[in-house]
Amino acid sequence: MKIRDKIIVQKYYLNVFNGIFLALGLMLVTFGLWLLFDRNNFFSVLFSSGKNQLVAYFSYILLGIGSLITFTSAVGFFGSSMEIKCLLITYISFQILLFVTQMAILVLMFVKKEEVHNQWNSRIDDVISEYGNESLAEQEPVWNILNAVQQNMECCGRYNVTQWERNENKGSITQIPCSCTKSNLKKWFCDVPGESIYSMGCEEYLNTWFENNVFILAAIFISLLMTQIFLVTVTCQLFRNIRKNIIWPDEL
Repeated sequence: MKIRDKIIVQKYYLNVFNGIFLALGLMLVTFGLWLLFDRNNFFSVLFSSGKNQLVAYFSYILLGIGSLITFTSAVGFFGSSMEIKCLLITYISFQILLFVTQMAILVLMFVKKEEVHNQWNSRIDDVISEYGNESLAEQEPVWNILNAVQQNMECCGRYNVTQWERNENKGSITQIPCSCTKSNLKKWFCDVPGESIYSMGCEEYLNTWFENNVFILAAIFISLLMTQIFLVTVTCQLFRNIRKNIIWPDEL
């Protein structure tokens, strides 16, 4: 196969996988924006209130990496299409930088996963204790989402209904959130018969939701890493063949 033909084939594969790389990067941007701005997302609302800005910091990291991937993809596209060697070298350099950064984040995710999960459970317990406190009106978005979870999943508290005994904002000790029952009353607490209360806790549903989102994010990062290995390999081969084509344009 002539060098020119090799270059054409390599440019084709490079552009195809560069498009996949860009799509995965845009998925990171979307994930970051979702965490940062979706007020119906329990995890985001839970951690974006108060002093704990964990979600905001992580969202900025995802947005930064996603933006850098978009820029890198553009460099790779122009470098391969116009066969500009300095752009191809820049593209490889950025790919290596991104690869190392993503590996570090992926390792950090798995190392810190249990710690974040414990913070998640602890924060839910705090919300249950604060629920209905008139002096904490700014927490109402969190309470509304917790109500939606309890009502839709027909569960009560993180582990069971007895957890609501620690809440000191009730009118009486027998009251529980209306969302823990089949009641449609639009208020924080209700007096209801014991047999109409949801007995199951919400922990299994909340943990499944948390694990699924961690899995999705990890899958995106792993897909990016695998794509990058292929992209760096093809780009290096393309770079060598472009050099050869300049020196020996008619070589077979």
